[in-house]
Amino acid sequence: MKHQPLQVYERQLCLSCLTGIYGCRWKRYQRSHDNSSKWECVWFFLLCSSFLLLLIWSYFWWEAQNDYNELNWLLYNRSGEWSDSTVPIIATSLVGLSYITFLLVLGLCHIALGQQLNLYWIHKIGVLAALSTTIAGVVSIHDLWRDEWSVVLISLQSTGPFLHIGAVSVVTMLGWLVAGQVMRRDRKSQQVVLLLVYVCVLLGLYVVPLTISSPCIMPRSRLKTRPAIIGHRGAPMLAPENTLMSFHKALQQKVIAFEADVTISTDGVPFLMRDHTLRRTTDVARHFPSRQHDDASLFNWTEIRSLNAGVWFLRDDPYWTVKLISTKDYSRAANQTVCSLMELLHLAATWNCSVIFSLRRPPPGHPRHKLWISDVLKAAESSGIRSEQVMWMPDSYRYNVRAAVPLPSQQEETTPVDSLKERTVHTLSLHYSQATEAEISRFRGSNISLNVYPVNEPWLYSVLWCSGVEYVTSDAPQVLRQVSQPIWLMSPDEYCLIWITSDLISAAIVIGIFILQKWRMSGMRSYNPEQIVLSAVAHRPGRHVSIMREKLLFSGDTGATLTHQPHCYGAAAAESNYCSKNAEICAVIKTCCTASQVANCSRLNLHLTLFLTLFLSHSLPHSHSLPVSFPSSLNLFLVLSTAETTH
Repeated sequence: MKHQPLQVYERQLCLSCLTGIYGCRWKRYQRSHDNSSKWECVWFFLLCSSFLLLLIWSYFWWEAQNDYNELNWLLYNRSGEWSDSTVPIIATSLVGLSYITFLLVLGLCHIALGQQLNLYWIHKIGVLAALSTTIAGVVSIHDLWRDEWSVVLISLQSTGPFLHIGAVSVVTMLGWLVAGQVMRRDRKSQQVVLLLVYVCVLLGLYVVPLTISSPCIMPRSRLKTRPAIIGHRGAPMLAPENTLMSFHKALQQKVIAFEADVTISTDGVPFLMRDHTLRRTTDVARHFPSRQHDDASLFNWTEIRSLNAGVWFLRDDPYWTVKLISTKDYSRAANQTVCSLMELLHLAATWNCSVIFSLRRPPPGHPRHKLWISDVLKAAESSGIRSEQVMWMPDSYRYNVRAAVPLPSQQEETTPVDSLKERTVHTLSLHYSQATEAEISRFRGSNISLNVYPVNEPWLYSVLWCSGVEYVTSDAPQVLRQVSQPIWLMSPDEYCLIWITSDLISAAIVIGIFILQKWRMSGMRSYNPEQIVLSAVAHRPGRHVSIMREKLLFSGDTGATLTHQPHCYGAAAAESNYCSKNAEICAVIKTCCTASQVANCSRLNLHLTLFLTLFLSHSLPHSHSLPVSFPSSLNLFLVLSTAETTH
């Protein structure tokens, strides 16, 4: 007699990998099409929340590239040690985002295939770790660098239109999952709620462009002239900051002015130094180890001039650009010294450039504490530069300067427009976070030029260009010089056309998805009872149940036993094969089923045996009594089987 297995399965490698990686369910019997538990839904919600938070966190750091050096300098002033803290932050953020995104995609695939969600416990720990770490990072940055959050809102002026199209595309693709869930729901109320939530989110995204405002949405004819570039401490990405080499590199990048920080030495020589000490940008620890933490103004010019101001740049590589400089520039940078204000002014006068400098007053008790302004004016007069080429900051020092020499062109920090007009101020310096489109228009209307700082990224330079800013102060003049036009510029009509077209295409795709899903689900209404039984899986199968089910489905002996049965069975034969060992089951069969249903043919007996085995493995491990739903389920099963046999 020929032996045949009960069922031959095709290997589902992709599905096994999907459920195995997500929930460590590699076996077929471990998978289930039942609804996910409430706890698993909570974990999936935490997974989605972690993804959104990490996405915003990563976007923040992507746009904050403009100020990486500012953060490192801020941390240096707090700790006293220089390190690039952005590298570990960015690395961990990208790893966390990749991991959470991968898990989210697996979870969405589970939903699309109708598989039960069951996140593995190791992944649950990973989700909690990513979520808690990101929250801790947000809180830390808010305490340390809270002003930087404004970069997110400013960057939306450049990325907003494109993020809108991306968000609409993602939500449109999610329509396939939503449509499948709506069609699978048995309760009308659940279908309506799920559909309403999805439609509201989609409609909200459709009208988001009403809130998007970008200066780059304008006719090309209204575009102002390209903003001129001011070298912030020269070109600090190409050479050590505040050195003659740095200012020469800035001149090669066609800057129109220099910006520097000025300190006064004990013998009255103004020199360029950003920090309060000499530790970061010189080798003072080597020459004066006991004085390395002293204020920079407490050294005389001879001592300052003996220090090396270039080796630190090659060692620390603050902008990750040292590997790009030539061998000649490398050795030149290694021999730089601290630059005096007179040298800078003389260079500016030679090349007809302006100089903007922020003057730091020496501490009380310093020999030049009361003579510091006269020292600076003396250096300016000796350099031969014209007074209109020099601009002073901060504003509070300028009253003393005016008493000594007339300065027709001034540089202000923040002052009301009326006050600027009364004092004949022509130039205003603002941080880019304060330079809103409305403020820029207001100052332009009052004939006051605006200088915005710091601007190191092309996207920020493009936004300010479209806003009408005249000057920008940058650490990266070599980067901005390559920006010959705004990154993107479109008229309001073009933007409206793109907006409406994308929304209409999205709506058409969503409608098509729902129609297709409804057609697919309606085609699955007629089920093969054999497939129904074979796909049944216990909610929480124990080890003994799993082994029994594997033997039933894959054992050749079991299949042979079932196929060796006689062609026709009576009620007594069915009793002797199965019910003799299960009196309770036998009683239910006699109660629920007629003799014609039981004694139809061998195919019906095969269905009956499988039904009893799998139904009991589904129910009895948790309870020694039969479930209440067993009689009605058995009766329905036999009706379906009898109908199939008749056909």
